[in-house]
Amino acid sequence: MKNQWTEFFGGIITVETRGKGIERLINTLTRSGILIWNVKRHGSESITFKIKLNDVKKIRMAVRDSGCKVRFLRRTGMPFLFKRLLKNSGFIVGAFTFLLVIFILSNMVWGIEIKGADPETEHKIRKELDEMGVKKGKVQFFLENVEAIQRRLTDNIGAITWVGVELKGTTYHLQVVEKNEPEKPELLSPRNLIAKKKGVIVDMFVEEGQPKVSINDHVKPGQLLVSGEIGKEGQTEIVPAKGEIYAETWYITKVTQPLKSTFHVLNGNEKQKHFIGIGKWQIPIWGFGKNEYKEFEAETNTKHFRFLKWELPISYTNTTIREREQEVRIYSNDEAFEAAKISARNQIKNMLTENAKIKGEKVLHKSVDDGKVSISIHFQIIENIAEAKPLIQGETE
Repeated sequence: MKNQWTEFFGGIITVETRGKGIERLINTLTRSGILIWNVKRHGSESITFKIKLNDVKKIRMAVRDSGCKVRFLRRTGMPFLFKRLLKNSGFIVGAFTFLLVIFILSNMVWGIEIKGADPETEHKIRKELDEMGVKKGKVQFFLENVEAIQRRLTDNIGAITWVGVELKGTTYHLQVVEKNEPEKPELLSPRNLIAKKKGVIVDMFVEEGQPKVSINDHVKPGQLLVSGEIGKEGQTEIVPAKGEIYAETWYITKVTQPLKSTFHVLNGNEKQKHFIGIGKWQIPIWGFGKNEYKEFEAETNTKHFRFLKWELPISYTNTTIREREQEVRIYSNDEAFEAAKISARNQIKNMLTENAKIKGEKVLHKSVDDGKVSISIHFQIIENIAEAKPLIQGETE
């Protein structure tokens, strides 16, 4: 027989035949279309061979007039294997159920650890996590990914500056950085405060050191503002100068704004695709068909299956495809000038420190050329111009 695997699924019977008419029986079976193979002789009046399960009734009819006796020795193949499995079905179902329960438990949330937050902030974080469904006993596959959790916590809880979210096994670990944390005492070496840019002094807050300028003084870059050398001549003391020197400074910003601009917006249409990943292979399970959107954005979220502490090479991937459209915005000249002013202010704010503020602004130049508006604005800024410089004893100017 060339291929026994095809017969394995139908069932195979090993037959033993005894008697004097063995050869005549073999010929009868062959003429009857019964397939036999693996024929072996055991003495002068005994042979064994194999037949298909479906031919058992036919061989019984052929044996009646042959003068031989037939005995079925062994039954192999899928039908008999299936019967044996049914006899042990309780054990198999129990083992499968046990593995399934362990698998599910390995992919649930069993711990949430929060570090770096005071009790009040930790309570707010846990309350926000509950609203997101991140709590003990929840299956991880129905929760948002760690990036989304981190982003939502940072946006919704004003008491934190940053939060890091990490999923290790069945536990979420959160590292929190709160706002307005007590500052550690700063150990400063002797230093002066000098001007980092030119300006006119408008206000001064000197904590330590000897002021060398006054309000309304014009200063230039590098000029000494506060000396770290205090006391009278001959009785001086070296200290780290500390303070804030606010001055009016000046900036000129040039901005170009097109009268016609193109941008993309989402129109609300979206499709979901789901995949089961096995190693490098991705098998689609929902959301078949080609993507019909000409312009789109795709967001992919992949979660890996776990078994106890091991990460399995099996994953679930959800891809959201959102259709977007191209929009064209056309400004009038006045609208373009206003948009350019806003852009110029934003540029200035990005350049300044948090405590700086815009005192005034004046348009120096504006023009329309080749479909674009060009504008030049002079800004008056109030900002701290003091910066530290290591003090060399005797340097007071």
